Amino acid sequence: MTTVRAFWLDEQLDRERGSAGHGRYEAEVSRRMDEFADVWGDIAPVAFAVIAWRLATTLDPPYVRWHRRVVAATCARSPWDGSLTCAVTLVSRWPAELTWSRQWQRDRGWRDWPEVFGQFVTPTERDLTRTPHLRATLQVEAPLPLDDLPPAPDGPGEAVPAAARRAVAVLTRELDALLAPVIGQLDAGVPADS
Repeated sequence: MTTVRAFWLDEQLDRERGSAGHGRYEAEVSRRMDEFADVWGDIAPVAFAVIAWRLATTLDPPYVRWHRRVVAATCARSPWDGSLTCAVTLVSRWPAELTWSRQWQRDRGWRDWPEVFGQFVTPTERDLTRTPHLRATLQVEAPLPLDDLPPAPDGPGEAVPAAARRAVAVLTRELDALLAPVIGQLDAGVPADS
């Protein structure tokens, strides 16, 4: 099985589209500093990291990139204990129970995830009027370690963009380590060795 990357930072685009010696992401964090207002000086780094992640993934194009099988990736503070959790939706093949026999299809022409230039896409409205679609996904929900996250800054200032960038880099690394083996196995399309 080849090694795949599940998540990575688009540092080159960030630098190319940045200005005044700062990346595009840092500029966005500076511009939207008020979104961090409720987390200044928080004893735990979780809420700060969650906001930094959201900003990095909602930039257009995003600062954090992900594998074509990733449909969505969010990070959140657990309401249970305040720890850091993630929820990631992955495109999957049909379960084995549906692939060993096609009898259930009853000649209706069931379709899987459409692909355009290698990217999984949602079926168009036109597609949905012609054939039924069964798009399988996997929902990954997992804790993420806090060890390397930077502390939440005490207030707005020049240190915030760098801390946000560090938090996003740590989350990207942890999500990649967690999900790259899963995606690699899905891409391989064969049962894992025992």
